[in-house]
Order: sequence, then structure tokens, then C-alpha cells
Amino acid sequence: MHLDDRISMEPGSPARGQSVRVEYRGLLAQSGADRIWMRCGFDGWNQVEDIYMSKTPQNSFSCVAEVKGTREMNFCFKDSANNWDNNSGQNWAVPIR
Repeated sequence: MHLDDRISMEPGSPARGQSVRVEYRGLLAQSGADRIWMRCGFDGWNQVEDIYMSKTPQNSFSCVAEVKGTREMNFCFKDSANNWDNNSGQNWAVPIR
């Protein structure tokens, strides 16, 4: 599922305990970042963790995260220079089914 042109997630509507693959093609990737982490949390930024993302041959970055919440998965991205892509301050949120 494409959340927008910058993010895709499989499955697009994750369930608690399920693993999701997130692919990031946003500003940090387009600006030549060498390393990117996804910061994610659940149900309003609880259980926060930073997950290292691997660079893909398509110059995007991807990672796998375990869904630990019950209502929503919250996330944003940062690079090795501590630049952030937080969706213009809104972050991203995906409902958990």
C-alpha cells in the first residue's frame, strides 16, 4: 500500500504482532542520505524504537518492524546527520486492525 509518493507499507493495514515492511523514498533518500532510521511508536508514540533501514537498489530505504500497538503505528525518519522527515510535523500514522 502506498501511503503517499514517499512511503509504502506491506501489509497496508497491519495487525498487532504482525511484521510490516516499510519502504521510504522521501526527502532524506532523495537528498543522498547514506543511512536512514525509521523512528516508530504505537498508540500515540508509546514503545518508541529506531529501526535501521537498508538501502535498496532503487535508492530507497526499507526495514521491517513488528506491530506492537492496538490502535495505530506512528513513524517518521532521520538520517545520520540527524536531519528529520516528519511529514511537515504531522508524522505518519497507520491504523492497526
